[in-house]
This record gives sequence, structure tokens and C-alpha cells, in this order.
Amino acid sequence: MKPVRVLGISGSPRRNGNTELLIREFMRGAEAGGHKTELIILAELKISPCTSCGSCQKTGKCIINDDMQLMHKKLLEVDCIVFASPIYFCGVSAQLKSFIDRCQTLWSRKYILKQELISPDKGKRSGYFISTAGNKDYNKVFEGAIFTVKAIFNTLDIKYTGELFFKDMEHKGDILKHPDALKMAFEAGTSLGM
Repeated sequence: MKPVRVLGISGSPRRNGNTELLIREFMRGAEAGGHKTELIILAELKISPCTSCGSCQKTGKCIINDDMQLMHKKLLEVDCIVFASPIYFCGVSAQLKSFIDRCQTLWSRKYILKQELISPDKGKRSGYFISTAGNKDYNKVFEGAIFTVKAIFNTLDIKYTGELFFKDMEHKGDILKHPDALKMAFEAGTSLGM
């Protein structure tokens, strides 16, 4: 099994909440599996929303000078990206949505300016999505978020390879009441690259 570079991105606005606990276990599993990992907590970064100014469609660069500039580089370097977000109104959190929207720069490079984002010799890249929702009855609660995550993965030439979802997680720490949740996240991390 070849070691891969795994970038975890926690989009929860709440520190040490259910999704953050899950992605930490996923990353711990990936590290135990011999992979190189880095976890980014979006709530700790300064990332402004996209202003739709159109500059990136001309230059391939975003004119907003904040932490997203470094994140663009990281997104293109790694072999696997893992997003974690709680569900808000059937979508990802505001923090993760702003992050994804700011990838308009990369979309513009690829589709408007026809630039190659990923070198062909880089090989296949994979993506994983971890999410929790307070709702316990609505069966389609994750669908909107899945579409959003798949859209950005497609732009980044990443294959959507797995997901881990838990409903009825309304309160901080509810994931700890699920007997197998953290174990499942750890095992998902260890199975990367297999």
C-alpha cells in the first residue's frame, strides 16, 4: 500500500463538536495506516466569502488576500481530501461553503483559462465526506451537501470515494453516544489507499 498525503478540512463552526471528533478519528486512522496527514480547522482561519468580482476569470488568482491563498496551494498538492461538516438547512456549514466558493479561482483556472490544475503524472486523487445532522427523520438530509462536495471534488479532479453520515446528532457530544461512530471513522481512515 502506497502512503498518501491526506488533507482533512473541518467545516464545523463549533470546536470539538461531533464532526470534528469524527474527522480527528479519521485522520488518526489514516496516520496509523502510514499516511501523512494534516487537519485544517476552518473556524480558526480567516476566509472571506467570494465577492464574485470576476478577477480570477482573467488572472487565475483571487484578489482577496486571506488564508485561502495558502489553501488553494494545499488543495492541489495532496492525494486525498476529507471534508467534514454538520448539516445546516440541508447543506454544508457556512464556513465550508465559503471555503468551497472561494475555489472559484481554481474553477476559473481549469474551465475559463484552460490551465492544468493537476499534473497528469500525479495519479488518481480521492475524496471523502463526513457529516452529521440533527434531523433524525428526513432521509434526504445529506443530499444537498453531497452535491456541493461532489461539485468541488470534480473541479479538483478528485474521485468521491467514500462517506460517513450520522443523523440525530443535534447536541455537542451526541456522537459519543453512538457505539461505533468513532471506530467507523478510524477504520475509514486506515482503509485509505487500499
